[in-house]
Amino acid sequence: MKETLAQFIQRKREDLGLSVKGLALKSNLDLFYIEDIEAGKELFLPVTVRQTLAKILKCHPEDIRKFEKDFKNESVSPQIIDSLKDLITKGAGGLKCPKCGAPLVTKIEKMYDLEDNLILHPKAHCSKCIFQIR
Repeated sequence: MKETLAQFIQRKREDLGLSVKGLALKSNLDLFYIEDIEAGKELFLPVTVRQTLAKILKCHPEDIRKFEKDFKNESVSPQIIDSLKDLITKGAGGLKCPKCGAPLVTKIEKMYDLEDNLILHPKAHCSKCIFQIR
């Protein structure tokens, strides 16, 4: 059976003797975000997160990338996705999936770049289909 992103991150973390909280602190990522990755809720990571985790977990970013799943939202235009991201960032609620019309589950990840600047990253996934914004 092929190892998943969640299993890979967990295995690398445990090999280094880090707790989930320890990885979150060392990587300056939110504890809930690390928990979501290890629970299999996050299937694709932003480049900065991948690079940060690779540095802490003593591997190459490509080692992490090969476990990620990249769901393409081909039937949804980039303009609609950008509009949804903007609405999420502005705190809009009650958003609907552009593919099936079901409610979107939204959140804003707070991340920091290499210069420690706060970056707000809107995310969403459909409660019924595979649509997601990452």
